[in-house]
Amino acid sequence: MNAVRQSIRVASVGLTLALATLCVPADSAAQSKSGTSFGSFLQIEPSARVAGMGNAGVSIDGGLETAYYNPAAVGRLDRWTFTFNHAAWFADITYDYAALGAPMGKWGNAFLTLTMLGSGQMDVRTVQSPLGTGETFTVSDAALGLGYALEVTDRFSAGGQISWVQERIWHSTAGTVTFNLGTLYRTSVNGLRIGASLANFGTQSRFDGRDLRILFDQDPSIHGDNGTLPGSMFTDAFSVPVMFRAGIGQAFQVANDARLDVVLDAFHPGDNTESISAGTELELRKTLALRAGYQNLFLQDSELGPTLGAGILGERPSFHYRVDYAWADQGRLGSSHRFSLGLRF
Repeated sequence: MNAVRQSIRVASVGLTLALATLCVPADSAAQSKSGTSFGSFLQIEPSARVAGMGNAGVSIDGGLETAYYNPAAVGRLDRWTFTFNHAAWFADITYDYAALGAPMGKWGNAFLTLTMLGSGQMDVRTVQSPLGTGETFTVSDAALGLGYALEVTDRFSAGGQISWVQERIWHSTAGTVTFNLGTLYRTSVNGLRIGASLANFGTQSRFDGRDLRILFDQDPSIHGDNGTLPGSMFTDAFSVPVMFRAGIGQAFQVANDARLDVVLDAFHPGDNTESISAGTELELRKTLALRAGYQNLFLQDSELGPTLGAGILGERPSFHYRVDYAWADQGRLGSSHRFSLGLRF
């Protein structure tokens, strides 16, 4: 049995390194294609805890709250867990993320996620009416995901998630299916953690809807023909924002009632250049957590900066709870604020 476990551990590390080797390109191929993908709202990190640590979450063994960064983290879930995350985003955009995790004993763990983003009412503006036509429209995005994770051994976990993603602009919509995969390896109970994940791997999608329906005149130079033939405009097909993450984390017991966790993530997005994020979390008496980090170092033309956060942990007779807050510098766009609530029953 020990030999089998050792083989699984070796294979897990090999899988992680193989994923990293395959997904990280040569420096000469690095380029920015920012704004060219479909479903960009999938790149908004939901967790206030991880956001306070610079959004370096692929190696955090935090359970459901880190499922977005690495579905393998849910492998060690031992209770029913619920988490809700809200972000006060730019330009009055609202972002909400909720997840529910269900332990299934030796069969692993299942989890369900829901992501919602809304723009609110916006004025319709055209070249002829730059101040507005008097009409309004909305933009809304949603993603519904179902995931599964398994703790293969006491050191290695693996997980995956399938999601339906949809974007709606006024009366036009586009949708597709995406997949997330992840692994998490621990060298010992309190030792080095190695994580890797591939997120938002899916097909291309294009918009369709009644906003793209037009009346068409096949030959305007001919008089007497039907100049109101029904037609439809076609949009380009866009890929989803694939993201590969690889990272390490290490916890240190700095005092009897104080624990320091240090994490470092490397990112390879499909629509931007590579970057690195780092962060720390100081947990005091398993009650108060203080966090700091820096997001997306070395990202081309980045205006992102430091992050700060704090959290309160506690328990009641029938459940455990945690409340987290994070602030992040977003350059000329100002700053963003995230709030999270987690419950374990």
